[in-house]
Amino acid sequence: MATERLLFVTGHLARPRLERVLTGLGETAFGWAIADIGVKVAALATGEIIERRLKRPVEADRVILPGRCRADLDSLSSSFGVPFVRGPDELADLPAFLGRKGTPPDLSRHDMRIFAEIVDASALSVEEIVRRAEPMRAAGADVIDLGCLPDTPFAHLEDAVQALKAAGHRVSVDSANPDELSRGNRAGADFLLSLTEETLSIARDGNAVPILVPARPHDFASLERAIGKAREMGIDFIADPILDPIHFGFSASLVRYHRLREAFPDIEILMGTGNLTELTDADTSGITATLLGICSELSIRNLLVVHVSPHTRATVEEHDAARRMLFAAREDGALPRGYSSALLQVHDVKPFAATPAELAEQAATIRDRNYRIETAEDGIHLYNRDGHFIETDAFEFFPHLEVENDTGHAFYLGAELQKAEIAWRLGKRYAQDAALDFGAAAPPREDDRTRLEAAGHTLKAKKPPA
Repeated sequence: MATERLLFVTGHLARPRLERVLTGLGETAFGWAIADIGVKVAALATGEIIERRLKRPVEADRVILPGRCRADLDSLSSSFGVPFVRGPDELADLPAFLGRKGTPPDLSRHDMRIFAEIVDASALSVEEIVRRAEPMRAAGADVIDLGCLPDTPFAHLEDAVQALKAAGHRVSVDSANPDELSRGNRAGADFLLSLTEETLSIARDGNAVPILVPARPHDFASLERAIGKAREMGIDFIADPILDPIHFGFSASLVRYHRLREAFPDIEILMGTGNLTELTDADTSGITATLLGICSELSIRNLLVVHVSPHTRATVEEHDAARRMLFAAREDGALPRGYSSALLQVHDVKPFAATPAELAEQAATIRDRNYRIETAEDGIHLYNRDGHFIETDAFEFFPHLEVENDTGHAFYLGAELQKAEIAWRLGKRYAQDAALDFGAAAPPREDDRTRLEAAGHTLKAKKPPA
């Protein structure tokens, strides 16, 4: 089979580093060449520039553009008669892009169902309930759980169930009141949270699948009896031995989940993760990854997710990311590493795209006054033709900046340097003019890769003194 030929489009500044990365790959299953199109930064090149400067005919099977290049790939592919694709944003990630670390993981699959609870549903209007449900579904929720409040009448329970169903949602009713559970079942709910051996007869009022819990806290025997009774009734069910908060039975509750799976290898089990995410002052991404790791090992395929505390604001998104990552890793028989960065919200595995030596070498080639900002292990690097400065505190750069006659430039550099300091201190990947990536914790900005970003102040010549 003929070796695939790849052509990497680059500019003056990145060419030496690109060549080192490609040479460092050693023997490859593809041939490669580099096309320097005569610009400083190829990521800023438009489709028109590439059309004019890339030599024809292109002797390659694929052309790789920098990841941040906004050029229209379809238009270029049609014009040159060769497929154009975008590579990674950073050269440090190019080996992985080229398959040196395996093909990109498939995160399209999972086997866990997320119940997202609207904890105060009984205090909301039907319209507000439906409004809240939409972003939950968009974040990954499979079932909208209507939380019923104690001593708060839910006169519109039936209307809420039916409105959610009409909007295409699956619905569960979550209440300690047997009457509300019965009403929810008759209204067409899909699941009931929760029934015990003493209230299981409510399941006959409709077709909802009951979630079975112990009749009294920690009473595992009563849960076993409820399971036996549900089987005698011939109905589907999901069992939940209840996850307890830390210092209130947490480790013992984990033992109960393990015991339940050993006693009943084939039943469906639910874990409510909110007793840890909501009741622990710690970032929820790590807690979620750990709990869903337990669920993955024990084949617990139902998750009740709650968001009340502000620090759990992205809990549905985190559960969705974790279930996909863990499914892929389990299918591969592998550790859950290298599959997704969605839960690496505070620290990155590879926070620096270049070494201090590489940045020093690149800074020495600069012949203009435009400031570049990058980070490496030793701190924040700011450089242009007039100097290369390294600090760990953004304020320390002030004496080196010659922007006293350009307030816009000064404002921009201050914002970028502060962002770079945050990234450096946290160990996050920093890229000038790009938002920091906080994974599932913060939604990414909509980014149109076919549209060139407006030129930043570092791309404009410094204004002459007034």
